[in-house]
Amino acid sequence: MAEAAHAFDLAPTVALLAAGVVAAPLFKRVGLGSVLGYLAAGLAIGPYGFGLFTDPQAIIHVAELGVVMFLFIIGLEMQPSKLWGLRKEIFGLGFVQAATCGALLTAAALLFGKGFNAAFVAALGFVLTSTAVVMRILDERGDANRPSGQRNVAILLFEDLSIVPLLAIVAFMAPSAHAASIWEQSRQVALAVAVFLALLLVGRYLLNPLFRLLAEAHAREVMTAAALLVVLGAALAMQMGGLSMAMGAFVAGVLLSESSFRHQLEADIEPFRGILLGLFFMGVGMALDLAVVAQNWQLIAAGVVAFMSVKGAAVYLIARLFKSDHAEALTRAFLFAQGGEFAFVLYAAAAGAGIISQPIHAQLSAAIIFSMALTPLLVIALPRLLPKPTTSMEDVEDAKDLRGNALVIGWGRIGQVITQALLARGVDVSIIDTDTELIQIASDFGMKVYYGDGSRLDILHAAGAHEAQIIIICVDKAEDQVRIAELVHETFPLAKVIARAFDRQIAVRLAKVGVDFQIREAYGSAVMMSREALKALGASDPDIREVMEDIRRRDDERFALNLAGDIYAGRNLLHSNTPGGARDTPRYPWE
Repeated sequence: MAEAAHAFDLAPTVALLAAGVVAAPLFKRVGLGSVLGYLAAGLAIGPYGFGLFTDPQAIIHVAELGVVMFLFIIGLEMQPSKLWGLRKEIFGLGFVQAATCGALLTAAALLFGKGFNAAFVAALGFVLTSTAVVMRILDERGDANRPSGQRNVAILLFEDLSIVPLLAIVAFMAPSAHAASIWEQSRQVALAVAVFLALLLVGRYLLNPLFRLLAEAHAREVMTAAALLVVLGAALAMQMGGLSMAMGAFVAGVLLSESSFRHQLEADIEPFRGILLGLFFMGVGMALDLAVVAQNWQLIAAGVVAFMSVKGAAVYLIARLFKSDHAEALTRAFLFAQGGEFAFVLYAAAAGAGIISQPIHAQLSAAIIFSMALTPLLVIALPRLLPKPTTSMEDVEDAKDLRGNALVIGWGRIGQVITQALLARGVDVSIIDTDTELIQIASDFGMKVYYGDGSRLDILHAAGAHEAQIIIICVDKAEDQVRIAELVHETFPLAKVIARAFDRQIAVRLAKVGVDFQIREAYGSAVMMSREALKALGASDPDIREVMEDIRRRDDERFALNLAGDIYAGRNLLHSNTPGGARDTPRYPWE
């Protein structure tokens, strides 16, 4: 009985994990994104849903470590040179966006009849965007490492750097503020700078030697513990200095970005990052006070619409001012129109200082949560608002009345190499492709590529296929390779046909069509890499030739069986690495 009385209650933990496991994939499957799924799951099991949790703030505080770890991983991808290259975006674009949005949002808040101090504090919560939501969306869209994504990260970094001065402003605006508070805030700023510099020194001179020493112990769990220690230690140091924990983790990641242990650290941190980030969004969903929303839904709805509209418009105009195109500017406006998780800290501090009342605090927090929840929906709607990309036909000519001994269909990676060999022997080559950008690039290198779809008979005639001695199919898509081969073989039987094959199955289909020669696009390079691998393992040149001749013989025999049967025919010709499996060939001398 005593053991039962002191047993750990797993029910809340199981409910928390179950809600996330069910909601996130479900919402993502229907196209709403995992962020919205986690928010909905948190609302369902929180104090205003099934009531399984009564203290969402406790979960948010723990789950904020997910945001911290996310920023650490971003830092690992951001070498110091790359970060230095973003300095104009961080302190230029970031500052202009924050300052402009702050001024406009304060003016919008004043229209709701609040005093200047309350309006200014309300605006600050929307100025600083949710790092967690934006980074999650960028990650899911694969945009985090693109130039546009890097600019978004730069703005988020500036907003994180703004936390200390903004909290100082809130403290100074408190009705009870006096001269001593100015000295206190100055001391806090000095402490923050000292902590930041100390972290830079530790990261520069201690982290790499530490991980090198731990790696020599060959204990995986120690490396994982060390990775967590670095992330959480840097976050704690920054928090003690009054800065953002996420900023501390980001700095630690940047300092380790050029380390030989970077990939190992990323692999160790990733599982914790994903779970805790999901818990963070669930905690935000739990924090939505439905009672406050029900009593003030008109005011909250008006505030959300007004603040997101004003901020989104400002972000769009600033992006255009900084030379971003319409698509990038509109995307950034949709991502940054929301408020952020820092607003919860800011509003709590303002309420504690007497700048805003507790009811206003609850209303503003609800508005922030709704703005965070609406952002994934805005991103889903974004493609419908963006203009469809147009294809530039500048310097692009259609295939018409071409003549040549050889016709190359597709000027991609393989077509480029083949045309060089033909041109080196003085062969008259005609080239067609459907990628206008590639055609334009070809002209920069002195090549003439015409626009034409090789799967259309009229285009093949226009490209001179009826007079060509050889037709070489080098297109990327597997089905196009077969379709073009069938059309060419039936219509131009006198021409030799050579085709690129995507894989073994396509190679079999091309052989059955009747092409004169086909080759799997990765086969030749794989053979060359095999030679080098054997050489690196100490094999002699005669041994390597013996092995590779055997591999080629087996592959040819298997391919013949594939033509007569199916893709699984000739499996016995493959060497196997099955544990305990018998090898039907002798071990080679260097083994």
